[in-house]
Amino acid sequence: MTTPLRIANCSGFYGDRLSALREQLEGGEVDVVTGDYLAELTMLILGMDTLRDAELGYARTFLTQLEDTLGLALDKGVKIVSNAGGLNPAGLARKIEELGTGAKVAYVEGDDLRAAGLFDGALTANAYLGAFGIASALARGADIVVTGRVTDASVVVGPAIAHHGWTPGDHDALAGAVVAGHVIECGTQATGGNFSGFVDLFKAGAPMDRPLGFPIAEVAADGSSVITKHDGTGGAVTVDTVTAQLLYEIQTTRYLNPDVTTHLDSIRLRQQGPDRVEISGVTGSAPAERLKVAVNRLGGYRNQLEFVLTGLDVDAKAEWLRSQLDPQLSVADVTWTQTPARTGDADTEEGASVILRCIGKDPDAGPLGKPFTGPAVELALASYPGFTMTTPPQKPSPFGIYTPEYVDRAQVQHTVVHHDGSREVIADPTTFADPAELDPELGKRPSPYPAPADTITRRMPLGTFVHARSGDKGGNANLGLWVKNDGSPKYEARVQWLAKIVKDRKIRELVPEARDLDVDVYVLPNLGAVNVVIHGLLGDGVAASTRFDPQAKGLGEWVRSRIVHIQEDLV
Repeated sequence: MTTPLRIANCSGFYGDRLSALREQLEGGEVDVVTGDYLAELTMLILGMDTLRDAELGYARTFLTQLEDTLGLALDKGVKIVSNAGGLNPAGLARKIEELGTGAKVAYVEGDDLRAAGLFDGALTANAYLGAFGIASALARGADIVVTGRVTDASVVVGPAIAHHGWTPGDHDALAGAVVAGHVIECGTQATGGNFSGFVDLFKAGAPMDRPLGFPIAEVAADGSSVITKHDGTGGAVTVDTVTAQLLYEIQTTRYLNPDVTTHLDSIRLRQQGPDRVEISGVTGSAPAERLKVAVNRLGGYRNQLEFVLTGLDVDAKAEWLRSQLDPQLSVADVTWTQTPARTGDADTEEGASVILRCIGKDPDAGPLGKPFTGPAVELALASYPGFTMTTPPQKPSPFGIYTPEYVDRAQVQHTVVHHDGSREVIADPTTFADPAELDPELGKRPSPYPAPADTITRRMPLGTFVHARSGDKGGNANLGLWVKNDGSPKYEARVQWLAKIVKDRKIRELVPEARDLDVDVYVLPNLGAVNVVIHGLLGDGVAASTRFDPQAKGLGEWVRSRIVHIQEDLV
């Protein structure tokens, strides 16, 4: 039986804390450090980079981190695995070799399908690869493995495969590692970052006044794991902080990875000790036969104007401005939004003001330059009283449209270029999931909890004892809701209540923007949670969305603040 592998994370996105790699190497014993730099929006950014310089296309901040720490990693015998290669893993590998440390660098490619001609007009088209290429590179002695668009969890699953000797048929172990990878992939979101219970962490004395520690997964031979962090670092690892990340940007109860289908409703969490949460019981089954492809296309250009409306007659001011400006705008699409008017006798000017936004989109940049901003500026002395704009006129910027696609595995050649220059094509799995097993209706079974008897209720915020985490999945918004694990004897009754009230109709009530959209709700009893997918809330995806919160990052906090009827005996 092999010992658990300590896999640390040093990045949750392109732009995360540069010092994190050094912190993980110096903070305590780890075997592997991983970094996740890619997201749907990041792929678009890297695609724009390649239009300017074909030698780019990778996350340059990762190279900056290595310049500072690669020698230390080699001295300590710590392997590094990262998807920072983006659209150009070969180019990043060359840059790492040019650092002159003598590190053995391997890279994984084959995900980039732009040249295959499968997706007309695509700026980027990348299949999500699995973890066995990473595992092979490590088994052959690589010190560093950089990849293109593997799944976020694969940078954790790959080292675990290499260490424990798993095969493609070890579905439960692979699924457990996928869960561990999903928990630590977003960095400090697992240790208290973006956590709706941050006030409780402060009250409990967690060290929140220092940089949050990046997470570590201790992955065992059976795929179970313990999530932790280095001693003395900021934040905390609790059942709730881990649940928050587990529910982030998932959809059904089946989490599809190229190597395994992970059953999210099988996960069990237990607080093992301070800053140690055990993940166990995870089951998996054969993966889907086709691979998901993230496709970004240039959608055109956009620009934005923001006006400040202060004091009395706010709606009339907005109406007058729009009546003056609308006829002069010749862009293809114009969206107006306005923050709610303040009421009462505000004691600050900001408190008496609202923001009126005008967002323009067009296939061409020209109509969004001076033809868009000029008419607004010309109204400075000729419109509503107190006319103010938040910024000077801006130049138009390009935006992309993201769409998920699927391809047969035969159209993708998952390839490892080993540190010695030899190439290896990774074989596809030989067994695949029954399509019925992947049916999204699986997780929509009736709630396993009986309906509680009628009782007196109180009108209170949903967040009275419910946590939330939300985010984007293409044009869809993901919203995870779960009952606080605070040791209350009312916990089970609260979980039953949450599962009973959170239905698609209730979500449309809490989120009026979703009233005409499809809403899916999945119950995850082991986590005391429900996961909600609101289809189309973000339009054509993050880069194209004109919504106030285009990535749905604040959606969960808004929903927690909404007033609902809560049984009095649950409070």
